[in-house]
Amino acid sequence: MPRRPTLEFWFEFASTYSYLAAMRIEPLAEAAGVTLRWRPFLLGPVFAAQGWTSSPFNLYPAKGRHMWRDLAREAARLGLPPVVRPESFPQNSLAATRVAVHGAEEPWIGAFVRAVYDAEFARGQSIAEPAAVSNLLNGLDLDGPALIRASTQEPVKGRLRSIGEEAKSRGLFGAPTFLTEDGELFWGNDRLEQALAWAVGERPAGMR
Repeated sequence: MPRRPTLEFWFEFASTYSYLAAMRIEPLAEAAGVTLRWRPFLLGPVFAAQGWTSSPFNLYPAKGRHMWRDLAREAARLGLPPVVRPESFPQNSLAATRVAVHGAEEPWIGAFVRAVYDAEFARGQSIAEPAAVSNLLNGLDLDGPALIRASTQEPVKGRLRSIGEEAKSRGLFGAPTFLTEDGELFWGNDRLEQALAWAVGERPAGMR
């Protein structure tokens, strides 16, 4: 049986467009015959390297207003619940990201990622507190307190720092980002289908 190609999905829990991608990527990858690799990371250090102190959607109000309207349109088009903007944006995603780093290779990672995004952008809830993340894990029939404890240990913290350095070294500048095995970078929810096609060897005319 031929080996399935792999696509890396780099996402940040505070990212609105990562939300759209995360809610649909698993069935699309399966249909394309692509193995999905979940790559949670923090955008804060990436933005800081670009001289930004917050999300560009906060720094540029007109862009932010358009983003929320666009997000609502896209969620409706994809059949997702109406978007509910959290009271704080962008949210502190450290607790959720640590859990995702800890469980990136576990069979529950996809369900956990979707649960976090659903709470954040479909219900407008806070994901910043470890207790909130623990409750989401409990809702998946996992041991929330145990996973929170495990995700705060130094091996996970060190792995998250290394992931951040890897993101910068590989040229990531935003989320969601999709990376194919040959290093091709696709940025944005609207490039997901193109990334999957590239991963299986389909190229636009004139591209190699």
